[in-house]
Amino acid sequence: MRIILFKETEGRARSFSLSKNVIFGCVFFAGIGFVANAYFVYRLASEDLLETQTVSVLQQQIAADRATLDSIKVQSTAEMAAVGRRLATMQARLLRMEALGERVTEVANIDQSEFRFSEAPALGGPLSDHENKNLENEFDGADDGADIVASVISAPEYLITVDQLSKQLKAREDQLELLESLLVQRKFQNDIVLAGRPISKGWMSSRFGRRVDPITGAMAWHAGVDFAGREGADVIAVASGVVVFADERSGYGKMIELNHGGGYRTRYGHHQTLFVAAGDVVKRGQVIGSIGSTGRSTGPHVHFEVLKNGKKVDPKRYVARRTQS
Repeated sequence: MRIILFKETEGRARSFSLSKNVIFGCVFFAGIGFVANAYFVYRLASEDLLETQTVSVLQQQIAADRATLDSIKVQSTAEMAAVGRRLATMQARLLRMEALGERVTEVANIDQSEFRFSEAPALGGPLSDHENKNLENEFDGADDGADIVASVISAPEYLITVDQLSKQLKAREDQLELLESLLVQRKFQNDIVLAGRPISKGWMSSRFGRRVDPITGAMAWHAGVDFAGREGADVIAVASGVVVFADERSGYGKMIELNHGGGYRTRYGHHQTLFVAAGDVVKRGQVIGSIGSTGRSTGPHVHFEVLKNGKKVDPKRYVARRTQS
């Protein structure tokens, strides 16, 4: 390839000859330059687009986080209000529990110095080995105990209040449970005390001691008291106890014997029908049979005996005793 150059000022021309290799090299490097420029422009455009997309994604994420934060704030406010209402309810329950405890203590005639519901009960005791190890591990994980104390002190006020109310409620519940156990024990002691008559309606037809035997007409010893009544009427237990005998026995007819503990037993004779069996546990005032005239009897009545440590005693003092509520 031949190239001719003209220069106007000199009025002459110059010519050059270019080989095919030179022309090919020029074209090749020119193409590389074009491709490089195109790639550079593409990279710049891609990076701008990527940065634009990244900024857009981050803006969307920030907007979503802000919406989540606003939702958490609204939810926290609602939960705090609910906690406040719950605290008010717990405080009201605590006041009612204290008032009830003081009232029960007063009605039950229990020494109020033992149950001061307006004061926190004295508590204490060593930690168990397991708790000691856990506490040591907590202190080993920190530089000193300051972090643990600070975390407790910095707890939200409502959490501290909830914890205090929870402890107070637990203490009052423990006091009421102890008071209930004392009342149950007292009631049990009252229930096993012999008191009252074995019938609800009727009259005493024969006393304890020497009397004229109604069958033979001779003087004889009567080891109980008789209560006459309407046949089929209820016979009731004068105290709580366990049925140790409920069957026919010579002279008694159909008879029931109760063991009340403390060496006391009672017997109820001449039943028409027995409503309990040996091994049953009966309560004071429970109907155990019906008035009859079985055995050695002249008419419907209940033969009532009291035995103390195996010896028959006069039931009069127990019949006249009033039951305690």
